[in-house]
Amino acid sequence: MKKTLLYFMLAFCFIIKANAQDLLGDLAKEDSLKVKTNIATATFKSTRIINLQSVEMTGKGNLQFMISHRFGYLWKEGKGLTNVAQLFGLNSGFANTYMSFDYSFTDWLNTGVAATGNAQFETWAKLKLVRQQSGKKNIPITISWFSMMHWDASEGPSPDDLAWNRLSFIHQILIARKFSENFSLQLIPSYIHYNYVPYGINNTNNIFSLGIGGRMKLSHKTAITLEYTRQLNGYKDLLDETASALNYKPDVLSLGYDWDTGGHIFQFFISSASTSSNITQLSANLNQMKLGNFSLGFNLNRSYGIKKVVQTH
Repeated sequence: MKKTLLYFMLAFCFIIKANAQDLLGDLAKEDSLKVKTNIATATFKSTRIINLQSVEMTGKGNLQFMISHRFGYLWKEGKGLTNVAQLFGLNSGFANTYMSFDYSFTDWLNTGVAATGNAQFETWAKLKLVRQQSGKKNIPITISWFSMMHWDASEGPSPDDLAWNRLSFIHQILIARKFSENFSLQLIPSYIHYNYVPYGINNTNNIFSLGIGGRMKLSHKTAITLEYTRQLNGYKDLLDETASALNYKPDVLSLGYDWDTGGHIFQFFISSASTSSNITQLSANLNQMKLGNFSLGFNLNRSYGIKKVVQTH
């Protein structure tokens, strides 16, 4: 009787084990058949391509500090060997420094403030609207919205100069696609508004610009970047209230090299824009696009985890 009972218990356990294995196998098959969502990441390595914003933002709960430094012209006409002595602009006495802090409250919202040099300040917000992904949803591009307010706090020509007149704004749609692990492109249409422009001929409060930027990955930690922007209006045959003629240069070209050290992201670049604010780069560029007018510069990014983010599954 005892042996019969023992055989019965062993057979029962064997049946339970076999059924459990079949059930786990069925669950594994069902899980493998589910369509998974693959979201594109690291379309660009930094929140900026070179001068312009990229679709990227710091992670949720992270504070980023960025410093951007621009030097003098590579080769000033008529200066000869003085350009060599000045180390091609590195030791020319000219420097334009940009410092910013930005923080991401969520995965889709980033805000920041910056000092852009010469008593100029900026504040902005960036929204992630659409993320490139495949699988459950097929979305071929990433789209972000960027809006920034620029404030000129320098001493004005008159003590009665209104603070409102010193504000300008830029709005951009950032449209990017990661074509492969090594190559990404971004389109950057921009709208710039000045609250005040001097009275004169062909001056306008509203400026439009179109830019394109790209990144080619060289290795796990390095990449080549490129930017080109074109101002579409408000740059030719301007005449201010003093009857002085002015023509801005509508083209800005920049070439960069990204190096991710793990803790920092260094961006070394050469650019035909010598100012640090996107407002002036895209609407009031004075540098003609020729080799001598290019200048060297770098961006340095560092992120700090401020808020611990708990991953939920």
